[in-house]
Amino acid sequence: MAAPTLLLYSRQGCCLCEGLQERLLALEPPPALEVLDVDSDPALQQRYGLEVPVLAVRLAEGDLRELPRVSPRLAGAGLADWLRRNGFSGGSV
Repeated sequence: MAAPTLLLYSRQGCCLCEGLQERLLALEPPPALEVLDVDSDPALQQRYGLEVPVLAVRLAEGDLRELPRVSPRLAGAGLADWLRRNGFSGGSV
């Protein structure tokens, strides 16, 4: 079975989105991360609008589960711990 993947719903030019992506990729080791530009898909744009960044987990079964909003202040070990507490155990965090 494949490990869970984090999905980051984002948009270009969003400083909060870019900051969260940088903090996620800075984790050691970084989690499996897929970035989805909400402006590239009308359905995503309608669903998320200006609510980005939004993190979700794609479970091994293919189900998606949105995570609570991440504080822009969380980074490093605090972010990794937050991911674990919110059910992301991708094996790499």
